[in-house]
Amino acid sequence: MIIKLTKPCTFEGGEYKELNCDFDRLIGDDFIKAESEARLMGDRNMMLESSKLYQACVVAKAAKVPVDLIKSLPGKDFNRVTVEAQNFLLG
Repeated sequence: MIIKLTKPCTFEGGEYKELNCDFDRLIGDDFIKAESEARLMGDRNMMLESSKLYQACVVAKAAKVPVDLIKSLPGKDFNRVTVEAQNFLLG
């Protein structure tokens, strides 16, 4: 799934106009790593599927980008990509 950003995002010298989020390619280990990442960043949410931080970690895995890029997106884009992750997680 290609998610076009409302405006280009510059991160670590690269410019991103869209994210290619392939949720279907993720495997169980990706979700375990995303959970570990979110927990290390302080997420204590009992239901991770509703956690924006966990969703950001999942999007990062699906798009093969650092989670810090996802966290640096403008609010509208951040909300859009995390809602896509939540929709996938809650299926």
